[in-house]
Amino acid sequence: MAVMVGKGAMTNSIEELAGTDLLLVAGSNTTEAHPVISLRMKRAVRNGAKLIVIDPRKTELTKWATRHLRIKIGTDIPLFNALAHVMIKEDLIDRDYVDNRTEGFDELAKHIELYTPDLAAEICGIPAEEIIATAREYAAANGKAAICYTLGITEHSCGSHNVQSVANLGMLGGNFGKPNAGVNPLRGQNNVQGASDSGALPTDLPGYQKIERPGVREKFEKAWNAELPKRRGITKITAMDQMLRGRVKGVYIMGENTVVSDPNTNHAQAALEATEFIVVQDIFMTDTAKLADVVLPAATFAESDGTFANSERRVQRVRPAIKPVGESRTDVNILLDLMARFNIDQNLQSASDAWDEMRQLSPLFGGISYERLDNEGGIQWPCPTEDHPGTQYLHKDEMDSGLPGYFAPVDHIPPAEQTDSEYPLVLTTGRRRSTYHTGTQTGRASGFELLVPSELAEINSYDAEQLELKDGQTVTVSSRRGSVEVPIKITDRSPHGTIFMSFAFPELTQTNRLTSDAYDFITETPEFKACAVRIDKIESSTTAT
Repeated sequence: MAVMVGKGAMTNSIEELAGTDLLLVAGSNTTEAHPVISLRMKRAVRNGAKLIVIDPRKTELTKWATRHLRIKIGTDIPLFNALAHVMIKEDLIDRDYVDNRTEGFDELAKHIELYTPDLAAEICGIPAEEIIATAREYAAANGKAAICYTLGITEHSCGSHNVQSVANLGMLGGNFGKPNAGVNPLRGQNNVQGASDSGALPTDLPGYQKIERPGVREKFEKAWNAELPKRRGITKITAMDQMLRGRVKGVYIMGENTVVSDPNTNHAQAALEATEFIVVQDIFMTDTAKLADVVLPAATFAESDGTFANSERRVQRVRPAIKPVGESRTDVNILLDLMARFNIDQNLQSASDAWDEMRQLSPLFGGISYERLDNEGGIQWPCPTEDHPGTQYLHKDEMDSGLPGYFAPVDHIPPAEQTDSEYPLVLTTGRRRSTYHTGTQTGRASGFELLVPSELAEINSYDAEQLELKDGQTVTVSSRRGSVEVPIKITDRSPHGTIFMSFAFPELTQTNRLTSDAYDFITETPEFKACAVRIDKIESSTTAT
C-alpha cells in the first residue's frame, strides 16, 4: 500500500502553504470550497511561488495560476504517472529521500515506462510539453512543493488509485516530512476530520486503530466493558444495498441529508424506505428526516460544548454561546441518554469525559487535554504526551506507520459510465461558494437567493451553440437514472463536452437524481465527478431575465 497521506488529513499545516515554492492544486475549486485556505495559496503566489492548477474547469484559482492543466475528467492517473515518468527519466527525483525513506521504486520506474508524456497527452488532452514542463517545475522546488487535492481526485471509481498516484509523486520529489510541502487533502465540511478521528469509519476505532490489529479490539473491550465485532464494518454504500435486500433493518443518521447528498437519489430513497426503522438526529427537518420514524432534534455548534478538528489535524475547543433552543439537545447528551436507556454501564457525563476517554485509548491524542486547549489554543495531532507540542507536519523522521513509504504502481481506469450517442455529455458536480452542500443551512438564510437564486447547469458555448440553446434557458438534463429541469449558464468555465452542477437546491433541482451509483472499489466513495447525460429543450421554455 502507498504511504498513508495523513490518515485522510493534511500532512502539513494551512499556514505553511503561504511559504511554499510551488503549489500543485488538483481537483480542488479551492476559492469556493475552501476560501480561507485559498487565501494562503494566493499569498504564496504573491510571495513568488508557482501555482499549477489541474482541473477540467476554469475556476477562480486558475486566474492566479502559473499553469492550468485542463485535464479531461477521469484521467488523473495517466497525468501523474507521466509526471513521475519525466522526473525519473530526467533524474529529477530526490534520490536521497527515495533511497532511504521508500520502497518499491524499481517496480514503479518499470511500471510507468509506458506512461510517456505523449501517451498521457492522448488520454488527458494536455500537450506533452506542458506535462514535461510541469514535472520539471515540481522537481525544481527541491522538497518545498505542496500538493493539495480534494473531491476532484477522490470522487471517482478509481479515487483511491488517484490518491496513490499523487503520493507517488510526493515521494519522488522528497516532499514528505518537510515544512511548506507534503500532500494535503482538504476536508470539505466542519469536523469531518474530527468524525474520522473519533472512529466514525467502518475500519477503525478512535485514533485510526484498525479493529483487526492485535490488541486493539481487546483494549477497547476492556475500557467499554463490552464485546466488539472481530471484523470491520460496512460502508454506507454497502449498507444502502443491504437495506434494499432486507439485511439492514434499521439505520441511525446523524447530521447528513442522505436522500439529497447520496448519488442516484432514487436508489438512496428506495433503500431508506425499505428499512423498518429510521432515526435521524439533525438540526433541521431535512428531506431525509421526513422519512424517519423518530427525529431527534440536535443542537447547533453554537449551543454545544466539546472539540472540533480541522483539515490540518488541529483540535480546538468549542464552547456554547447560547443554550439549546426549544427541545433540541447536544449530540453528546442525546447519545449519553440513549446509552443510559440501553442500560450500558459507562462513566461519561459530559463532552470532556468523552474526550478524556478517547485520548486515554488513542495515542494520537494522548497529550491534548482540555486544560491545554484552554491555555494554548488548538493543538495538532499526533500529540502523544502532555509535554509534546503537537505536530506541525507529519513524517519528519519516518513515515507515520514506522515503515518506509511504498510506491504503488497504478494504471489508468476510465470513469465507470462512458458517453455515447444517447448521452453525449459528461456531468461533473461540485460546490459553490455562496451555498453549502445540500442547502440544509444556507437555503434557510435570507440573502443567499440574491447570489445564486437557483441551480444552474454550466455549459460550454460550443455545446450550447450545437444544441441551439440560449443563456438562462430552462432545459431537461437526463441520465440513465433520472431527469431534472434546470436553467443553463453558458460559460467558458466548463470545457467542451462537460456540464457542471451543484446539489445545493434540492427543492427545485435534485442533481443527484442524475449521478451514477458507481463507486471506488477500495473505499466505496461514490463517483460524483463523472456520469453521462444529455440535454433536451423544453418546448415551452422561456429565457430567464
